[in-house]
Amino acid sequence: MSSEEPRTDSPFQHENLARDEAPQFVLPLVVRIEKAEPPARTDALEAAARAVLAILSDERSLGDGEWAQAMRDWQDARIRKVVRRARGAEWRKAAALPGITVTEGTAEVRVFPPVPLDGWPKELAKLQVSGTDLDDSESPAAPDLAGPVLWLSPDLDMSAGKAMAQAGHGAQLAWWELSEADRKAWREAGFALSVRTAEPAHWRKLTVSGLPVVRDAGFTEIAPGSCTVVADHPSLRG
Repeated sequence: MSSEEPRTDSPFQHENLARDEAPQFVLPLVVRIEKAEPPARTDALEAAARAVLAILSDERSLGDGEWAQAMRDWQDARIRKVVRRARGAEWRKAAALPGITVTEGTAEVRVFPPVPLDGWPKELAKLQVSGTDLDDSESPAAPDLAGPVLWLSPDLDMSAGKAMAQAGHGAQLAWWELSEADRKAWREAGFALSVRTAEPAHWRKLTVSGLPVVRDAGFTEIAPGSCTVVADHPSLRG
Protein backbone atom coordinates (compact mmCIF):
# COMPACT_ATOMS: atom_id res chain seq x y z
CA MET A 1 0.00 0.00 0.00
CA SER A 2 1.65 3.22 -1.12
CA SER A 3 0.95 6.78 -0.12
CA GLU A 4 -0.45 7.40 -3.62
CA GLU A 5 -2.77 4.38 -3.63
CA PRO A 6 -4.08 3.91 -0.07
CA ARG A 7 -6.28 0.94 0.76
CA THR A 8 -9.70 2.47 1.28
CA ASP A 9 -10.66 -0.30 3.70
CA SER A 10 -7.60 0.11 5.88
CA PRO A 11 -8.46 0.90 9.51
CA PHE A 12 -5.31 3.01 9.62
CA GLN A 13 -6.87 5.51 7.19
CA HIS A 14 -8.37 8.31 9.24
CA GLU A 15 -10.95 9.18 6.55
CA ASN A 16 -12.87 5.91 6.91
CA LEU A 17 -16.03 6.89 8.81
CA ALA A 18 -17.64 3.42 8.85
CA ARG A 19 -14.93 2.12 11.15
CA ASP A 20 -15.38 5.12 13.42
CA GLU A 21 -19.07 4.31 13.79
CA ALA A 22 -18.37 0.75 14.97
CA PRO A 23 -17.82 0.03 18.70
CA GLN A 24 -14.23 1.02 19.44
CA PHE A 25 -11.65 -1.30 20.99
CA VAL A 26 -7.99 -0.93 21.84
CA LEU A 27 -5.10 -3.37 21.95
CA PRO A 28 -3.23 -2.85 25.25
CA LEU A 29 0.54 -3.18 25.35
CA VAL A 30 2.56 -2.78 28.53
CA VAL A 31 6.29 -2.20 28.52
CA ARG A 32 8.31 -3.00 31.60
CA ILE A 33 10.34 0.04 32.66
CA GLU A 34 12.21 -0.50 35.89
CA LYS A 35 13.63 2.75 37.25
CA ALA A 36 17.17 1.42 37.61
CA GLU A 37 17.29 -0.47 34.31
CA PRO A 38 14.99 0.92 31.63
CA PRO A 39 15.04 -0.90 28.29
CA ALA A 40 16.70 0.46 25.19
CA ARG A 41 14.32 2.31 22.89
CA THR A 42 14.96 0.15 19.81
CA ASP A 43 14.57 -3.06 21.82
CA ALA A 44 11.20 -1.80 23.08
CA LEU A 45 10.02 -0.89 19.57
CA GLU A 46 10.99 -4.28 18.19
CA ALA A 47 9.42 -6.13 21.12
CA ALA A 48 6.15 -4.23 20.61
CA ALA A 49 6.04 -5.07 16.91
CA ARG A 50 6.72 -8.74 17.59
CA ALA A 51 4.11 -8.78 20.36
CA VAL A 52 1.44 -7.57 17.94
CA LEU A 53 2.39 -10.30 15.48
CA ALA A 54 2.34 -12.87 18.27
CA ILE A 55 -1.24 -12.09 19.28
CA LEU A 56 -2.45 -11.84 15.67
CA SER A 57 -1.17 -15.35 14.98
CA ASP A 58 -1.96 -16.97 18.35
CA GLU A 59 -4.45 -19.85 18.17
CA ARG A 60 -6.52 -18.12 20.87
CA SER A 61 -7.08 -15.23 18.43
CA LEU A 62 -8.31 -17.43 15.58
CA GLY A 63 -11.48 -19.33 14.76
CA ASP A 64 -13.34 -20.13 17.97
CA GLY A 65 -10.42 -19.21 20.21
CA GLU A 66 -11.06 -17.44 23.51
CA TRP A 67 -9.71 -14.14 22.18
CA ALA A 68 -11.12 -14.45 18.65
CA GLN A 69 -14.28 -12.37 19.11
CA ALA A 70 -12.38 -9.54 20.79
CA MET A 71 -9.82 -9.61 17.99
CA ARG A 72 -12.55 -9.45 15.36
CA ASP A 73 -14.35 -6.60 17.12
CA TRP A 74 -11.10 -4.68 17.38
CA GLN A 75 -10.17 -5.15 13.73
CA ASP A 76 -13.68 -4.21 12.57
CA ALA A 77 -13.21 -0.76 14.07
CA ARG A 78 -10.33 1.71 14.17
CA ILE A 79 -7.10 -0.16 14.88
CA ARG A 80 -5.96 1.42 18.12
CA LYS A 81 -3.01 0.40 20.25
CA VAL A 82 -2.12 2.02 23.56
CA VAL A 83 1.23 1.49 25.28
CA ARG A 84 1.46 1.87 29.06
CA ARG A 85 4.39 1.34 31.38
CA ALA A 86 4.80 -0.72 34.52
CA ARG A 87 7.45 -1.75 36.99
CA GLY A 88 7.77 -3.87 40.10
CA ALA A 89 4.45 -5.00 41.54
CA GLU A 90 2.53 -3.25 38.73
CA TRP A 91 4.36 -5.37 36.17
CA ARG A 92 3.76 -8.57 38.13
CA LYS A 93 0.02 -7.85 38.33
CA ALA A 94 -0.13 -7.09 34.60
CA ALA A 95 1.82 -10.24 33.80
CA ALA A 96 -0.77 -12.31 35.68
CA LEU A 97 -3.52 -11.27 33.24
CA PRO A 98 -4.12 -13.29 30.05
CA GLY A 99 -1.71 -12.13 27.37
CA ILE A 100 1.65 -12.75 25.71
CA THR A 101 5.03 -11.43 26.86
CA VAL A 102 7.72 -10.84 24.25
CA THR A 103 11.35 -10.21 25.15
CA GLU A 104 13.73 -8.42 22.80
CA GLY A 105 17.20 -7.63 24.14
CA THR A 106 16.70 -5.42 27.19
CA ALA A 107 12.94 -5.01 26.66
CA GLU A 108 9.88 -6.89 27.88
CA VAL A 109 6.50 -6.06 26.37
CA ARG A 110 3.23 -7.80 27.19
CA VAL A 111 0.26 -7.63 24.82
CA PHE A 112 -3.30 -8.32 25.93
CA PRO A 113 -6.51 -9.15 24.07
CA PRO A 114 -8.40 -6.05 22.89
CA VAL A 115 -10.67 -4.27 25.34
CA PRO A 116 -13.37 -1.58 24.88
CA LEU A 117 -11.99 1.95 25.01
CA ASP A 118 -13.64 2.49 28.39
CA GLY A 119 -13.34 -1.11 29.61
CA TRP A 120 -9.73 -1.58 30.64
CA PRO A 121 -8.99 -4.11 33.42
CA LYS A 122 -8.22 -2.22 36.62
CA GLU A 123 -4.68 -3.64 36.70
CA LEU A 124 -3.98 -1.95 33.37
CA ALA A 125 -6.21 1.13 33.63
CA LYS A 126 -4.11 2.61 36.44
CA LEU A 127 -0.84 2.29 34.54
CA GLN A 128 0.69 5.46 33.11
CA VAL A 129 0.85 6.22 29.40
CA SER A 130 3.39 9.03 29.88
CA GLY A 131 6.98 8.40 30.89
CA THR A 132 7.88 6.12 28.01
CA ASP A 133 10.69 8.35 26.74
CA LEU A 134 13.37 5.71 26.25
CA ASP A 135 16.79 6.11 24.67
CA ASP A 136 19.40 3.92 23.03
CA SER A 137 22.77 4.04 24.76
CA GLU A 138 24.40 3.78 21.35
CA SER A 139 23.20 3.93 17.77
CA PRO A 140 21.52 0.71 16.66
CA ALA A 141 23.44 -1.45 14.23
CA ALA A 142 22.45 -1.38 10.58
CA PRO A 143 19.39 -3.57 10.03
CA ASP A 144 19.46 -6.86 8.15
CA LEU A 145 18.06 -5.70 4.83
CA ALA A 146 17.42 -9.29 3.80
CA GLY A 147 14.79 -9.49 6.53
CA PRO A 148 11.74 -7.41 7.51
CA VAL A 149 12.43 -3.79 8.47
CA LEU A 150 9.87 -1.37 9.89
CA TRP A 151 11.11 2.04 8.82
CA LEU A 152 10.11 5.02 10.99
CA SER A 153 9.63 8.47 9.54
CA PRO A 154 12.64 10.76 10.07
CA ASP A 155 10.30 13.75 10.06
CA LEU A 156 8.31 12.99 13.22
CA ASP A 157 9.30 13.30 16.87
CA MET A 158 7.47 10.54 18.72
CA SER A 159 7.74 9.30 22.30
CA ALA A 160 8.88 5.71 22.64
CA GLY A 161 5.33 4.68 23.56
CA LYS A 162 3.89 6.31 20.45
CA ALA A 163 6.63 4.82 18.25
CA MET A 164 5.98 1.37 19.77
CA ALA A 165 2.32 1.59 18.79
CA GLN A 166 3.26 2.74 15.30
CA ALA A 167 5.76 -0.09 14.88
CA GLY A 168 2.97 -2.45 15.90
CA HIS A 169 0.73 -0.92 13.23
CA GLY A 170 3.43 -1.45 10.62
CA ALA A 171 3.91 -5.08 11.60
CA GLN A 172 0.16 -5.62 11.41
CA LEU A 173 -0.13 -4.11 7.93
CA ALA A 174 2.69 -6.35 6.71
CA TRP A 175 0.98 -9.39 8.26
CA TRP A 176 -2.29 -8.63 6.48
CA GLU A 177 -0.53 -8.36 3.13
CA LEU A 178 1.43 -11.63 3.38
CA SER A 179 0.39 -15.01 2.01
CA GLU A 180 -0.26 -17.86 4.44
CA ALA A 181 3.06 -19.43 3.46
CA ASP A 182 4.94 -16.22 4.17
CA ARG A 183 3.13 -15.78 7.47
CA LYS A 184 4.08 -19.31 8.48
CA ALA A 185 7.72 -18.70 7.60
CA TRP A 186 7.81 -15.45 9.58
CA ARG A 187 6.18 -17.08 12.58
CA GLU A 188 8.66 -19.97 12.48
CA ALA A 189 11.48 -17.41 12.41
CA GLY A 190 10.18 -15.95 15.69
CA PHE A 191 8.91 -12.86 13.87
CA ALA A 192 12.44 -11.62 13.33
CA LEU A 193 12.44 -7.93 12.36
CA SER A 194 14.22 -4.63 12.76
CA VAL A 195 12.86 -1.19 13.55
CA ARG A 196 14.95 1.73 12.36
CA THR A 197 14.51 5.40 11.46
CA ALA A 198 14.95 5.93 7.73
CA GLU A 199 17.24 8.50 6.21
CA PRO A 200 15.21 11.31 4.59
CA ALA A 201 16.04 10.39 1.00
CA HIS A 202 15.31 6.71 1.65
CA TRP A 203 12.05 7.62 3.36
CA ARG A 204 10.81 9.53 0.34
CA LYS A 205 11.43 6.48 -1.83
CA LEU A 206 9.81 4.12 0.66
CA THR A 207 6.55 6.06 0.85
CA VAL A 208 5.97 5.69 -2.92
CA SER A 209 7.37 2.16 -3.23
CA GLY A 210 4.07 0.29 -2.91
CA LEU A 211 4.99 -1.13 0.49
CA PRO A 212 2.44 -0.85 3.33
CA VAL A 213 2.38 2.64 4.83
CA VAL A 214 0.89 3.54 8.20
CA ARG A 215 -0.97 6.84 8.37
CA ASP A 216 -1.76 7.94 11.88
CA ALA A 217 -5.32 8.84 12.85
CA GLY A 218 -4.03 11.78 14.87
CA PHE A 219 -5.44 10.85 18.27
CA THR A 220 -2.15 11.67 20.05
CA GLU A 221 1.12 13.53 19.48
CA ILE A 222 1.09 13.95 15.69
CA ALA A 223 -1.18 15.36 13.00
CA PRO A 224 -3.88 13.20 11.38
CA GLY A 225 -2.73 11.52 8.18
CA SER A 226 0.97 11.64 9.07
CA CYS A 227 2.95 8.80 7.49
CA THR A 228 4.71 7.14 10.41
CA VAL A 229 5.98 3.72 9.31
CA VAL A 230 6.70 1.81 6.11
CA ALA A 231 6.62 -1.98 6.49
CA ASP A 232 9.43 -3.35 4.34
CA HIS A 233 9.00 -7.14 4.29
CA PRO A 234 11.04 -9.05 1.68
CA SER A 235 7.94 -10.84 0.37
CA LEU A 236 6.20 -7.51 -0.29
CA ARG A 237 8.99 -5.86 -2.25
CA GLY A 238 8.23 -5.23 -5.90
